[in-house]
Amino acid sequence: QVQLVESGGGLVQAGGSLRLSCAASGQTFSSYAMGWFRQAPGKEREFVAAITWIGGSTYYADSVKGRFTIFRDNVKNTLYLQMNSLKPEDTAVYYCAAAEVGGDYSLMDTYDYWGQGTQVTVSS
Repeated sequence: QVQLVESGGGLVQAGGSLRLSCAASGQTFSSYAMGWFRQAPGKEREFVAAITWIGGSTYYADSVKGRFTIFRDNVKNTLYLQMNSLKPEDTAVYYCAAAEVGGDYSLMDTYDYWGQGTQVTVSS
């Protein structure tokens, strides 16, 4: 089992940047593929980005491609999401998640563990 704690959210103006972190504890962090999802008010939770166990492959939603970067540090047991050129429509609670087994990383059902989320608000 792994425990996940997100941090780094906050209020930023459109065009600005934020870096989210997800600290993992428990089982070996490198054993899990990791993903970021987000949920805006009144909307369903949606896929943002994912990265495989040793970071060999990354995946992005079309809405964030070219602006967001997912990466991991398996020594520090931490997942990151660098968010640049932020837009008001990026406003959401951002969640990190861990998957024990590979699959379609854009689907919530692929993931076994979830953090509590961190709020990101982008003002126009």
